[in-house]
Amino acid sequence: MSNAQFGRLITAMITPFDPAGAVDMEQSIHIADYLVENGTETILVAGTTGESPTLTHDEEYALFDAMVKRFKGKVPIMAGTGSNSTRTAIAASQKAEQIGVDALLQVVPYYNKPSQEGMYQHFKAVAESVSIPIMLYNIPGRTGVNMLPETVARLASIPNIVSIKEAAGDVEQAKALRQVLPDDFLIYSGDDALTVDFMKAGAAGVVSVASHIAGRQIQEMMQAVVDEDWATAEQWNQRLMPLFEGLFLTSNPVPVKHAMRLLGFAMGAPRLPLVDLTDEEAQKVEVILDSYLESVS
Repeated sequence: MSNAQFGRLITAMITPFDPAGAVDMEQSIHIADYLVENGTETILVAGTTGESPTLTHDEEYALFDAMVKRFKGKVPIMAGTGSNSTRTAIAASQKAEQIGVDALLQVVPYYNKPSQEGMYQHFKAVAESVSIPIMLYNIPGRTGVNMLPETVARLASIPNIVSIKEAAGDVEQAKALRQVLPDDFLIYSGDDALTVDFMKAGAAGVVSVASHIAGRQIQEMMQAVVDEDWATAEQWNQRLMPLFEGLFLTSNPVPVKHAMRLLGFAMGAPRLPLVDLTDEEAQKVEVILDSYLESVS
């Protein structure tokens, strides 16, 4: 697939669990169908929003397989196969490619805090082990280290490293990335709340959490940016901002799973060490969701 085929809106999909705490495959397909019907152009499976830290590899592979069987040729499936062990990331990436996913998300190795050269060698080794496109993922708040634009520019010369999910929360870094990267290397905002600012800086779109709730509206907001209709883009941004912020009032994906539960989807409890919202947090999410739904009705 060409890197342009990710589209503007990639949803980092939640992973629902059944009452016994197992991955609910049927509900996963149901959620993915709903996302596609509401503007999602690429489904990211087993990212952090999908609770990848507490999924087993076998569960992840079963999810990849279910998504590929349902959506192959219809919507790209991107698999989160990153690790802080290069060998593990290679093994998971090769398995995902074998299953038939369309692309891979590769996070900067977390906890062991590699140098810029270590990041380069890690991603180079993973990329050379597969033939499908790779999106890099820079999220210093979870990994402890920031991948610099110069490192991304080095990695962009590797043919199947084609994009980056940039979640340092820094618009200036997005601008710096755009300046040093080839035009066809796609930058995605890793934060819903920064989508408009990132697109003004040359990003292609967003890897979104809020698209579980507001996919069509986020698409309208991004279309307004593309059309340079700044007033409409800003109106959408302001209308959506309470939702963008409310879905991160505690660790992602706990708030968005509660919001989806309110929309009628079976979620199950998040896996430890994540826990459900407190009553006070749940009430805040409910108020934000009700207010948002009223504003777009």
